[in-house]
Amino acid sequence: MAYNEELTNRLRKALKDVPNVEELKMFRGVSFMINGKVCMSVGDDEIMYRIDPAMHDELLKRKGTRTMTMKTGREYKGYIEVNEEGRKTQKDFDFWLNLALDFNKKAKAAPKKKK
Repeated sequence: MAYNEELTNRLRKALKDVPNVEELKMFRGVSFMINGKVCMSVGDDEIMYRIDPAMHDELLKRKGTRTMTMKTGREYKGYIEVNEEGRKTQKDFDFWLNLALDFNKKAKAAPKKKK
């Protein structure tokens, strides 16, 4: 599983004061769960942010963005991948981070699988 350790550390640092953060290896990288919900995930050169699906199409107009797509080709509205161009400045990085953190407060957690 390849993921960008520098980006992962950057998110760890940005989330150090956020309560209830858990890291899991998933989505071909490291996902940051907050309050039991996927909030963002680091891959090899992109960060996936879970954002309000109502804002999805408008946010895709920003540079360096694309809809998260699974290997099967299925696209997920409300999940946006942002490459280096889209998070070039600290202001850009903080924009995406704050969008994901804000939506996390409203997002529903995935149902727990029964064992």
